[in-house]
Amino acid sequence: MQDSDFLISLFQTAVQAADPLTSLGAHMPAPPKGRTIVIGAGKGAAQLAQAFETLWQGPLSGAVVTRYGYGAECQQIEVLEASHPVPDQAGLKASQILMQNLTDLTPDDLVVALICGGGSSLLPCPPDGLELQDEQLLNSALLASGAPISVMNAIRKHVSGIKGGRLAKMAHPARVVSLIVSDVPGDDPAQVASGPTVPDSIGRKDALCLIADHHISLPDRLLAHLQSVKADAPAPDDPRFDQNVVQVIASAGLSLDAAAQEAENQGIPAVILSDAIEGEARDVARVHAAIAREVAKKNRPFQKPVVILSGGETTVTLRGKGRGGRNTEFLLALAQELDGIEGISALAADTDGIDGSEDNAGAFVDGTSCARMRAAGRNPAADLAANDAFSAFEAIGDLFSPGPTGTNVNDFRAILIR
Repeated sequence: MQDSDFLISLFQTAVQAADPLTSLGAHMPAPPKGRTIVIGAGKGAAQLAQAFETLWQGPLSGAVVTRYGYGAECQQIEVLEASHPVPDQAGLKASQILMQNLTDLTPDDLVVALICGGGSSLLPCPPDGLELQDEQLLNSALLASGAPISVMNAIRKHVSGIKGGRLAKMAHPARVVSLIVSDVPGDDPAQVASGPTVPDSIGRKDALCLIADHHISLPDRLLAHLQSVKADAPAPDDPRFDQNVVQVIASAGLSLDAAAQEAENQGIPAVILSDAIEGEARDVARVHAAIAREVAKKNRPFQKPVVILSGGETTVTLRGKGRGGRNTEFLLALAQELDGIEGISALAADTDGIDGSEDNAGAFVDGTSCARMRAAGRNPAADLAANDAFSAFEAIGDLFSPGPTGTNVNDFRAILIR
C-alpha cells in the first residue's frame, strides 16, 4: 500500500466514526406524547436528518439548513441550503423557517435539534436594529482575524436573534433534545454553531473583551449593539432550559481513536498528540514538523515506524489574497519544514470534505513536495506569505478532494514516519 492510500484509509475511518447513522443510533430519544419536531443546522445537518428519519419510529416534521451542495433527500424533514462561511438571504429565510417550526408547542411535544459545525453562518438572524449585512461584516471580520473558533462563536452569539440558546428558548414549553456533532476543540456543545439550543455563561462583556484582546475591528453599529443589553443571551440557569437534554454524539477525539485503531490494524503504531489543537496553522505545522524530524532522525519521542495523529481547529490570519483553507496552509508550512527529508509523508484535511472556500478537503505532503512545487514554477515561501497554499498543491496534483462527507468533526492530521 502506498503511503497516500494508508493516510486516506485513516481519514476515511475517522469520518466513518462520525457517520450520522453510527453516531445517532445510541442517542435516539423516546417518542413523546405529542408531536416530534426536528430542527438543525450545519454542514452535516442534512445527513443527520436523513439518518434520524431512518432510525425514528413514528411521525415527525421540521426543517434543517446546510451548505449549498450538501443536501440529502429526506421524506418528512425539509432540507434547506444556504451560504457558508458568509451568510446570505437564503440563510436568513432558513432561520425564519426553523423558528416557525417552533410555534404553538406544548409540554407534550419534543424538539430534536441536530447541530453540527457550520451552523453559525447558516443561521443568520440579525437582532433588532441590525441587518443581514451587519452579520456578513461580522463574519468576514472574524474569519480574517485569526481568532480561535471559540472566540468567534462567543462573539457571534451576541449579535443574533437565534444563537446562544435563543432557539431552544423559543421552543419552550416543549422539551428540547440537542444531538451535537462537535467540531470545536474541547467539545463544548455551547460553542458548536454558536449554540442555537445550548446557552452558556459567556456574556456580552466577555465578548467585548475578546474583541479587544484579539484586535478585531468591527463597525460602530456592531460595537454599539454589543454594548447594549439587547445583546444579552439567555443564561444557562434559565428555568426554561431545565428539562432539556444536550448530548455530544460525535467528536474529533472519537474519530482519532478510530483512526489510531485502524493504523494499528495495518501494522503501524499510532500516537495521538491531541484532539483539541488550536493556533495559527503555520505555527502548528512547525511544531508538528519538529516532532516528525525528531522521530525520523533520533527515534524519539516515538519509535518509528509511527503515524502521528492530531485534531482540533487551527486558524489563518489573512495576509494575502491567495486561495486555500487552514489545512492546506498547515501543509504548505509543513512541506517547507520537511523539505528534502525522506521517509515522512502527511495528510491534513477537514473532515467535512471542504477546506475553507475551495473544493478540496486538504492535501498530501512529503519531503519532495517543495522541490516539485519549484519545478512547477511555484515559490512555496511566497505562496505561504500570500495564503495561496491551494495553488501550490494544485500545481503538483497533490490536493485531496473527497467531496462532502456528511459530517464534521474538525481537522484531521496524520504524519507517517517510516
